[in-house]
Amino acid sequence: MSLSFSSFIPPTRVLMGPGPSDVYPQVLKALARPTIGHLDPKFVDLMDEVKQLLQYAFQTNNALTMPISAPGSAGMESVFVNLVEPGDKVIVCQNGVFGGRMQQNVQRCGGQAIMVQDEWGKPIDLNKLREALQANSDVKAVAFVHAETSTGVLNDAKALCQLAKEFDCLTIVDAVTSLGGSELKVDDWQIDAIYSGTQKCLSCVPGLSPVSFSELAIAVIKQRKHPVQSWFLDMDLVMGYWGKGAKRAYHHTAPVNSIYALHESLLILQQEELQPTHARHLKNHLSLKAGLEKLGLEFVVDQDYRLPQLNMVRIPEGVDDADVRNRLLGEFNLEIGAGLGALAGKVWRIGLMGCGSSQKNVDYCVASLNTVLN
Repeated sequence: MSLSFSSFIPPTRVLMGPGPSDVYPQVLKALARPTIGHLDPKFVDLMDEVKQLLQYAFQTNNALTMPISAPGSAGMESVFVNLVEPGDKVIVCQNGVFGGRMQQNVQRCGGQAIMVQDEWGKPIDLNKLREALQANSDVKAVAFVHAETSTGVLNDAKALCQLAKEFDCLTIVDAVTSLGGSELKVDDWQIDAIYSGTQKCLSCVPGLSPVSFSELAIAVIKQRKHPVQSWFLDMDLVMGYWGKGAKRAYHHTAPVNSIYALHESLLILQQEELQPTHARHLKNHLSLKAGLEKLGLEFVVDQDYRLPQLNMVRIPEGVDDADVRNRLLGEFNLEIGAGLGALAGKVWRIGLMGCGSSQKNVDYCVASLNTVLN
């Protein structure tokens, strides 16, 4: 059997779904720079810069701040496998799909997940969390999603962490969609372990997961009674490579060119600065809101806790979800997201993340939807 293939040339899309987002042109250029060794002194210098830039993005001084060499799901797993041991009780607040993934991680580590459930599209209820903490005096950690990508809800991370600390609990936070798009202060809010992804508001290529662990979290890891069940994600081992100083212990071959790309995207974030970046995301959300409401579309999430970078819109009655998304992709090269879980077929998720959060994209999305719907 003879096989005939040619180089893959992807179409140019406008990515306005839940991720990945459009990638900055300079980030794509960084990917094409010459590959050097993952223990090369020049690459070690770059690793140090990436760490400092991530500390800025997370607003933390945590020494254990680095990108996991795998997507956000591996960042999530790295947090749970290092902090949760068999028998540990962890309160998991769930108001969307990704809180459910936290639950599965706790259970796979042999821990007990105590669920605090809220309606999808609504924020986490602080009173419910307080009741769960009062009813379970031996809870080790509280885990929640800061920006729930499946629903477009921004949970109050500061208040949730403050409440968890009243009960001396570790705090575990999913910041996959909030990092670089919403206010996030790891140190000020007393977040002990946090993970994110590169493909959302950082507008980098998929495949890396920034994480950060507090000194308290590191102490918990060092006092474990059981070995971390994942060799690759064991923070004690990884820090031999991502730790301080020029001498690094070989742990794995880092995705060198992807680290170039992350460095470039973090430079862009630093140059724009955090507050202006957050303000840009909000401004473009409000512009999108005005345009979609003129088309008669309704937002599911209340403005008070709505994510500006991920907009959940109700599909009008009688409109075929898949047909609209397929036409947008086929005729306009525009990608928007479908609903997940209980919301499948009922909502569209429209992303305005990173460099994709622009007035140009807002106008293009509104005009394209107008054409398809009419």
